[in-house]
Amino acid sequence: MSAEGRGKMTAGRRIAITLTGLVCVTGLPTVAVRAQDRIGPVADNLAVNKLAVKTYFTGAASMMVSTREQGSLMSGDGRRQASLAPPAALDSHGQSGPVEASGSVFGAVEAVDGAPVGDARVTLTATTALQQQTLSSDVNGNFAFTQVPPGTYFVAVQAKGFLPYTSASFTVAARQAVEVPKIELSIAPLKTEVVVRPTEVIAQMQIKAQEEQRVLAVFPNFYTSYIWNAAPLNTRQKFSLSTRDLLDPVTLVGVAATAGLQQANNSFAGYGQGAAGYGKRFAAALADDVTGSLLSQAVFPSIFHQDPRYFYQGSGSVKRRLIHALSWVAVVRSDSGRPMPNYSYWLGGLTSGALSNLYYPRANRGVGLVFSNFAIDVGIRAGDTIFQEFVLKRITTHVPGKGKP
Repeated sequence: MSAEGRGKMTAGRRIAITLTGLVCVTGLPTVAVRAQDRIGPVADNLAVNKLAVKTYFTGAASMMVSTREQGSLMSGDGRRQASLAPPAALDSHGQSGPVEASGSVFGAVEAVDGAPVGDARVTLTATTALQQQTLSSDVNGNFAFTQVPPGTYFVAVQAKGFLPYTSASFTVAARQAVEVPKIELSIAPLKTEVVVRPTEVIAQMQIKAQEEQRVLAVFPNFYTSYIWNAAPLNTRQKFSLSTRDLLDPVTLVGVAATAGLQQANNSFAGYGQGAAGYGKRFAAALADDVTGSLLSQAVFPSIFHQDPRYFYQGSGSVKRRLIHALSWVAVVRSDSGRPMPNYSYWLGGLTSGALSNLYYPRANRGVGLVFSNFAIDVGIRAGDTIFQEFVLKRITTHVPGKGKP
């Protein structure tokens, strides 16, 4: 046979081999697809194989053209021989190399007593890359991460009422399902928040509450503390409470009513009658009220560090409560909480009476009148404290405490 004839036969055999290989490559994935009922991963493999077939077929065709141009492809005679080995398989992006598969991570979150912890925040974090996945555990405490790329990871868990948890690192390989070792959450300790306020702030809050106290919702009852262990008042607060009591509209109405009764009874006759007489009586009554209140409830209490308020007891026998009420005229509580003689009330009352000699009619002045009027005031004050202890609390509004525990 001539050389030209042998060359044509050799080329024909190589074309037949090429077509046979093509049928084999395309046939296998087709059978696999039908057997697997077109499962997703197989369809991806089919796409990869089709791309490989296309590349293979293009290479074979190019080789055949090159063979025709360069002559016969015989081997062993020193002539060039073309290789028909197929190229490496390509991934779904047309790049050569193996297709990377993913794994999964699963587990369960429990409390230390074995109870499942639902709605826990579970975070899967890669140790070598900024990659995280987060989900919540179900009602049974179970969780599962899918499509996890191969690598090294750790799991962090947070749940309300429990301490945070972080697992040891573990490795996930391709197509591997990794179960996280038993996760047990410890109960978080209870946090108690204690707000510490300065004594001055506490006292100011208590004063504000006292200024809401009114007998029958009308008459001020600011100087009775229904909180037995009330914070002591500083000097500014003592003057503030006294001023608030003096400027209360009901207090001013009381001064006007007192002047009217004196006018009707012609008390302090030296003031005369008519509008001028009433004006003098009103001014004198107001001066008595201002000096008596400021001196006995602010000035002297600040000097002697005494609390001018009456502290409602409200507990114990009637006898003990009665003794407590009557003793307030003579014994008062110091700013440090200890009982001490009531210098503030006595000195304040006597000083106020002495000052009244400056504006009372001449016939109503004198030392004897000062002491007699103060004695009357002591009796009135004793009756007031008894009334405070046994009656007024029931008809006073906005009472913040219950007295002595």
